[in-house]
Amino acid sequence: MARVIVVTSGKGGVGKTSVTSNLGIALSKSSKVCLIDADLGLKNLDVVLGLENRVIFDMQDVITGVCSLSQALVKDKRNNNLFVLPACKSIDVQKINFSYLEKMIENLKESFDYILIDSPAGIERGFYNAIRNADEAIVVITLDISSIRDADKVIGILNSNNIQDVKLVINRVDMKHIENGVSLTMSDAVDVLGVNVLGVVYYDEEISLGNNKGVPVCYNGKSISSKCFNNISRRMNGEYVELLKYRKKSFLEKLFQ
Repeated sequence: MARVIVVTSGKGGVGKTSVTSNLGIALSKSSKVCLIDADLGLKNLDVVLGLENRVIFDMQDVITGVCSLSQALVKDKRNNNLFVLPACKSIDVQKINFSYLEKMIENLKESFDYILIDSPAGIERGFYNAIRNADEAIVVITLDISSIRDADKVIGILNSNNIQDVKLVINRVDMKHIENGVSLTMSDAVDVLGVNVLGVVYYDEEISLGNNKGVPVCYNGKSISSKCFNNISRRMNGEYVELLKYRKKSFLEKLFQ
């Protein structure tokens, strides 16, 4: 039976979908993974993964009986262990019966090792729909005070909805900003939130480049952020892995990478 994990955040713009896609790729190296785009009305997960042209059916088609659940799953050609259930862009979120998603996840559990649910940011109806089906949560934050404050609210809601297994992924960590006092420190975030850190992802331009090209950074093994995601996946599989230390590349390393 799959571990069902919601990937969420207190506010938008922290890189939650990038974390979901890259973590799914990293996990799929040793496990069978299904990514569910629960951000209905936006539908970004398949785009970030470069799979939008392979989408024939989406979640709405399953709900309305146009296709079966298995027909709606999109397989990543680069990866035999990674599948995506796309969201539906043309839908009134306020009218959807969210019990359908619960039934879909129950059916998917037997076929996968991990199910990652890409949750909408904020605490609107779509957020509650995403978390109601999860046993664990990964809260994505950046080291901005607004991100941390909003994450604190979300963690409280997760706990009150019987999700006690909550961990942090600190995204877009810029060591220069920490050293110059521009951003908070990782210790500041942990002290405020009181939640264990699952992993740190350092700021990396390759992430944005990969998202724009539909080639997530985890398909580039040389990138520092790719190594960060691989380490997070290993921790999720029960390995002890120390946090990756940031090392600035020399001019020659950048020239010949």
